[in-house]
Amino acid sequence: MLHRQNLELALIGNCTIGALVNRQAEIVWCCMPRFDGDPVFCSLLKNGGDDALTGTFSIDLEDFSHSEQCYEKNTAVLKTTLYDTHGNGVVITDFVPRFKQYGRTYRPMTIIRKLTPILSPKIKVRVRPGAEYGEIPYEKIQGSNHIRFVADSKQSLRLSTTLSVTAIMDEQSYVLDGIHYLLFSSDESVQESLPHLGERFLQETENYWFDWSRYLAIPFEWQEAVIRAAITLKLSAFEDTGAIIAAMTTSIPEAEHTQRNWDYRFCWLRDSFFTVHALNRLGATQTMEQYLQYLVNIVASMDDLPLQPVFCINGSRAMPEKIATHLSGYRGMGPVRIGNQAAEQVQHDVYGAVILSVTQMFFDERIRRRGDHGLFQLLEKVGEKALAFFDQPDAGLWELRGSQHVHTFSSMMCWAAADRLAKIAQRLGLSDRESHWAAAAERIRMAIEKNGFNAQLNSYTATWGGDTMDASLLLACELGYIEGTDPRFLGTLSAVEKALKPEGRYLFRYVVEDDFGAPENAFTICSFWYIDALAAAGRTDEARELFEDLLSCRNQSGLLSEDINPKTGELWGNFPQTYSMVGIINSARILSKSWESSL
Repeated sequence: MLHRQNLELALIGNCTIGALVNRQAEIVWCCMPRFDGDPVFCSLLKNGGDDALTGTFSIDLEDFSHSEQCYEKNTAVLKTTLYDTHGNGVVITDFVPRFKQYGRTYRPMTIIRKLTPILSPKIKVRVRPGAEYGEIPYEKIQGSNHIRFVADSKQSLRLSTTLSVTAIMDEQSYVLDGIHYLLFSSDESVQESLPHLGERFLQETENYWFDWSRYLAIPFEWQEAVIRAAITLKLSAFEDTGAIIAAMTTSIPEAEHTQRNWDYRFCWLRDSFFTVHALNRLGATQTMEQYLQYLVNIVASMDDLPLQPVFCINGSRAMPEKIATHLSGYRGMGPVRIGNQAAEQVQHDVYGAVILSVTQMFFDERIRRRGDHGLFQLLEKVGEKALAFFDQPDAGLWELRGSQHVHTFSSMMCWAAADRLAKIAQRLGLSDRESHWAAAAERIRMAIEKNGFNAQLNSYTATWGGDTMDASLLLACELGYIEGTDPRFLGTLSAVEKALKPEGRYLFRYVVEDDFGAPENAFTICSFWYIDALAAAGRTDEARELFEDLLSCRNQSGLLSEDINPKTGELWGNFPQTYSMVGIINSARILSKSWESSL
């Protein structure tokens, strides 16, 4: 079955790999052996024709009528039910195993699909992995109860199954006569009965997610949305190194036919700070600890050059950007980019992101490896960069490719770096360093107030000496730079409202033209920042109304992408976007009624 691609997708994963499943139970995206690897399944970025089925794993139901899809409550286990026009159907249970075993977390590069018939459905199974971003099909080699997939210079893969291997090899339709299992993994034989293994892994995986969700410190209201957001953020963490990716995908356009197509399968230090901060607020500290170790390793290898804003999930720096010319792109809207040129940019807000993240190691009693004098000295090197560059031009957090300015948000993040270093020094009893960094923070603040605040507009501005708005200015309150009721923040909030809601609904990050023209879609996280700013300013009723509106934009699996069309509510941009899921958690915590007052 070929369907028009959209972002009605669900995510399954285990912190090693992640896969996106559409509402017809097709796995349309999955990179192996890790998030930034070669996509074995990549039909999401193909546009029609039989060739689109290279890089797919689909369960096709003859005479298909409609489908239903939902997660098992509080888990990353997905159920998709396909119905035909005669009352038959098939329930596909998809999951990637994750559970505790031998004192460690077992998270293999494995996808398991359980097929349960409703009456007598007639199905066809297509398993067509691709190599080199779908350009090269794997050769299929039939075994007794499995199919091996082999491609030159690539890892061999294997599908083990209780279904007819011949029917899958030949892609023939047949009646599903009972419960069956499909296990797609590395080329290793299964050492136990596949039904027994499938059921054991399913139960263990469900139990893991039940237990993980059970200990989240969730708000009273919007619990389902917060839990789903938390699980999604957890699935976006590459546990082996601690890195957190911005999204599972590459090159889903920010808006239709704009060429704003980027590869987000990397770890932005800024995005990751917001992610671990949100999970930490829910009590999920393990992800934060793993990320902090990843971050400390990066800081320890820092040189005299500006710190780059994004790294590969293995901590390496190089991610040269190239185009996969053979892929037509999402709905035919190329280009498909591999790698990200943002790694070559200068973005001075990164210093604040690093120090804001690591600050928790000095103050959170739950963390096993606490911050010490040695770590503080390492962070001071980051702080010195913030002090050196706070008034220098950069590409900004929106990663402008064709221009550089002194961005007020970048300066505020440099202020946050100095401010937190002063607080850490106080915690460690280093009075001389406390004085040094407090003075540095004040120096940066005075420069921001002089250059980044426009008295005529009564607002902070996107750039020093400018008159344009940037949604990131709303984070001044979140950073502790200014109180939400301060006249300068209220003036900024008012100016942002007037400038960045061209459709009168959701917030744009900016509206001035950039390298690709004027933005066409709202940037999802900015609307959450706006909600939080409204709440800080005491406009809680407006904030709650907009929050409910934004929640209605989630797809049917409760997930959000990077961007929203403000007219139609359609999701655009890479998916699922960690920034956007963070927004759900933070705004829900701020706006929710307390447990005590609600029970």
